[in-house]
Amino acid sequence: MNRQIKVLGKVQGVFFRKSTQKKAVELGLTGWVKNEEDGSVLVEIEGDLHSILAMQSWLRLGPPNAEVKELEISNADEKGYEDFLILQ
Repeated sequence: MNRQIKVLGKVQGVFFRKSTQKKAVELGLTGWVKNEEDGSVLVEIEGDLHSILAMQSWLRLGPPNAEVKELEISNADEKGYEDFLILQ
């Protein structure tokens, strides 16, 4: 299962990508996270439904200094990622 999630709010400059990577690895998810030019963070995750739903719940809060306003969630085709990376 694959989900692409755009996280909107105060989500850059608050260790959001590193925290997201840590949580994804903890949940056994693969994929990536990156900052977008519009100030949002884009996450693509693959794994089982339970882990993806747990990650979505975590993303609604984010790390301590983040202020998440909204998640835009869409389904995508599985890509077969092996790791969870932070992209530039």
